[in-house]
Amino acid sequence: MTTAHRIALIPGDGIGTEVIPPATAVLDAVGRRHGVSFGYDEFDWSCQRYAAEGAMMPDDGLDRIRDHDAILLGAVGWAGVPDHVSLWGLLIPIRRAFRQYVNLRPITVFDGVRSPLSGARPGDTDGGVDLVVVRENTEGEYSEVGGRFGRGTDGELAVQEAVFTRTGVARIADYAFDLATRRRNHVTSATKSNGIVHTMPFWDSIVDERASAFPGVTWRSEHIDALAAKVVLDPSSFDVIVASNLFGDILSDLAAAVAGSIGIAPSGNLNPEREFPSMFEPVHGSAPDIAGRGVANPLGAIWSASLMLDHLGHPEAGAEVLTAIRETLRTGETLTRDLGGTATTDDLTRAVLDRLA
Repeated sequence: MTTAHRIALIPGDGIGTEVIPPATAVLDAVGRRHGVSFGYDEFDWSCQRYAAEGAMMPDDGLDRIRDHDAILLGAVGWAGVPDHVSLWGLLIPIRRAFRQYVNLRPITVFDGVRSPLSGARPGDTDGGVDLVVVRENTEGEYSEVGGRFGRGTDGELAVQEAVFTRTGVARIADYAFDLATRRRNHVTSATKSNGIVHTMPFWDSIVDERASAFPGVTWRSEHIDALAAKVVLDPSSFDVIVASNLFGDILSDLAAAVAGSIGIAPSGNLNPEREFPSMFEPVHGSAPDIAGRGVANPLGAIWSASLMLDHLGHPEAGAEVLTAIRETLRTGETLTRDLGGTATTDDLTRAVLDRLA
């Protein structure tokens, strides 16, 4: 019996349009092995659409993808469209309307990928780098509360309010602690309660409350500045890091760089209750400098597809994709230029597909 899923594809801008086809090719290949089929509906929502029509997506865009099983996104952003316009015109409305309050960012060092840290060992070995950043994805520092006042005057000012709710902090903490029970039973909570006087002590107190429901998980709280240094100095000491929207955003990109290339890094914007579709995307951005040259690294999108398989209830298929990525990189024979090689996007995609076959 075949399980069918309907996937909304949003290739977006730049290399986003180049890495989505490799991801769907991998999904189709592994799906055939596991009795899973995928149907795709593609949407042209992008900065190009904004330039032509004045909006990143149509007014009924959310309704068009609401009933899909998942969303696979390539990248968003292009010259001429301010980043806050592209982000708030597409990604953030999807994340918030569909209650994708978990941003999941797995980080590992792969054998065959050179980390800028000489002592960073592959994540599938003892003492290797293998961690997950669990970022709160719908509130915190990225709120809409605030404004600019006195525009153009000497007294002009901008106010940006951070919004933390008990519900928001509790559910992201619960997700992080629960995830740790299926990993190595340790959580690190990112804070800055010595300098941010209201929201961070509030965060700390709720994380402490939620920890009591997971007695088998050890945890500690770290100030974000010291934590960023430790992620560089000793990344293998971390298991699950839970952080607010801003802190998680910064930490996850830092950790991806520690792993050797942001071109590999995946992400999942999750609605854990599955009331709405979750969205999966590589985090490398649209990379205008290499767009259209066929040299983009497709592994961030392919690994994001693996996360999507996990979320849709096909963990064996998801693990098979990750194994194919790991084995491809281990040989060191087919690496794109961000990994120190000369392979094209198609070359690396074929190498992964060969291992799946």
